Amino acid sequence: MTGVQTCALPISPLPVWRCDEGHDVCVGSLEQLGGMATEPLPADLDLHRPFIDDIRLECPECTGEMTRVTEVIDAWFDSGSMPVAQWHYPFENEELFRRRFPADFICEAIDQTRGWFYSLMAISTLLFGKSSYRNVVCLGHILDRDGQKMSKSKGNVVEPWQVLDKQGADAFRWYLFTVSSPWYPRRFFPEAIEEVVRKFLLTLWNTYSFFVVYANIDGFDPADHRLPEANRPLLDRWLIASRERLIGRVRRGLDNYDVTASGRHIQEFVDELSNWYIRRSRRRYWKSEEDEDKISAYLTLHESLVAVAKLLAPYTPFIAEEMYRNLVCSLDADAVESVHLCDFPQAREELVDEDLLFQMEAVRRVVNMGRAARNKAAIKTRQPLAAAIVVADGRERAALESLEQLVLEELNVKKVEYIADAGALTSVVLKPNLQKLGPRFGPRRPQVDAAIAALQSAETLAKLEAGGSIGINVDGQEETLSRDEILVEEVEKEGLSVERQGERAVAIDTVITDDLRREGLARELVHKVQNMRKEAGLEIEDTIAVYLSGSRPLLDVAGEYADFFKAETLCRELYLKGDPPPEEFTHKLKIEDEELEATIVRTGTIHGQDA
Repeated sequence: MTGVQTCALPISPLPVWRCDEGHDVCVGSLEQLGGMATEPLPADLDLHRPFIDDIRLECPECTGEMTRVTEVIDAWFDSGSMPVAQWHYPFENEELFRRRFPADFICEAIDQTRGWFYSLMAISTLLFGKSSYRNVVCLGHILDRDGQKMSKSKGNVVEPWQVLDKQGADAFRWYLFTVSSPWYPRRFFPEAIEEVVRKFLLTLWNTYSFFVVYANIDGFDPADHRLPEANRPLLDRWLIASRERLIGRVRRGLDNYDVTASGRHIQEFVDELSNWYIRRSRRRYWKSEEDEDKISAYLTLHESLVAVAKLLAPYTPFIAEEMYRNLVCSLDADAVESVHLCDFPQAREELVDEDLLFQMEAVRRVVNMGRAARNKAAIKTRQPLAAAIVVADGRERAALESLEQLVLEELNVKKVEYIADAGALTSVVLKPNLQKLGPRFGPRRPQVDAAIAALQSAETLAKLEAGGSIGINVDGQEETLSRDEILVEEVEKEGLSVERQGERAVAIDTVITDDLRREGLARELVHKVQNMRKEAGLEIEDTIAVYLSGSRPLLDVAGEYADFFKAETLCRELYLKGDPPPEEFTHKLKIEDEELEATIVRTGTIHGQDA
């Protein structure tokens, strides 16, 4: 970058002196002014009015006394001369001026279009035959929540310090950068910043905190490990590919002065990092053994967080600095001391595996649609189901099959079936158009409804879709119905919940067998005990013993799924009979219509027993 310019608006006297004979002199320098002055110039001469008006010159034509004319220079002419004035060119800094001219970009609000933007271009073109800037970053106005311009007289001004003190400068900056392109007017109100904090900054901080907590538990130092990207597990290679793609996108966006698109790409990546990568990788950090899989998970997450901190430095400078100094400087005494002194990341394009990115994108899309289908059927994700049915063909089906285990685990289904036509998930039902048939048939309409209900056939539907009519018998009388008198509705087949997006569709089998129900109860019990751990204030590395008593069916489920229960809750001992130790943490748990009393006792940590 050769420079950035900002606008200032001094008001300068017109440098023209005139004698009584009407002779004019335009003074071009302080040296010329001193040479023509009738008296020595003061050492501390202020070149603004009224001080400059005291200077008298000798007319070079008639030797009469010259006084400065009363006019001042238009402020826009003055500010438009800034590119030369800031370097005191042409009187000095000629080489520096040549290196810095023209500026890479100028930045001001949209009301400067006919002011500073124009005067800069006009004066530079007159002097040098070209503009003094290569790009313009034009800022729209900030409006109130109702779209009105902020004004003290209207009482709709938001005091900046209220926002900075409560939500912070980083949240404020992120909102302005990403809510819309900067050249559009933007509505602003404090609640909008709260949403930014909730959706992005808290997600980012929780992701960062997750790494810090587990790295501290395991004493993990990334400098102690080297693991080539090509040798890492598939999920890590996917995150690396996504990260390097992100770096390329952000660099290209910022090179083109598109801060909004670049910021939104960062936000999407942080969401992927938190809600997909970490959620899929939690068990890798939980396990006690430090194998290659765990090392890879730590390295990949650490590298990605450092990259995000560097990408965020221009956007959220304070959070980026905090993350960088803790993730890098605290471990490496020779590291660059600030994220703002680091080189901006450069994408390693060879690591951007487009096929893997396509495969994971297909999986995530199917998972999101499957979850929507579950929500529509009001079935919790913890409840296992028999199958998910996915409409996919060609490359997308191959992608899903290659990563099918992820789909099975994320949707909590036993199998995935693939079909090519979404029509196989639904049935077509013919219904009367009441607005048309009510007036026509009056009291005979119930018989018409019954006749239409009996016409559920592919042949009838084909006739209607072709624009034809159909015949029905109403009380022994033949009647003809036109296409606009029949409504054709598509309904989900019984036992399915379907989510559609255009030609894509995902359905879940909503039939819950007894075996599935019991497994669901076991997962629900795990969830309840996990909540108990949090309420008891246990650390994530603490192991426990669990005592259960009460409902016989739930105790049977706990025994049947004991290994699963123990692994998920860091339970070292599970007791299904006998009294728990006194004064331990106990809760009554209700699952469906059954009740249990559960007691948890801390026994040690994942690194060893100490109780």
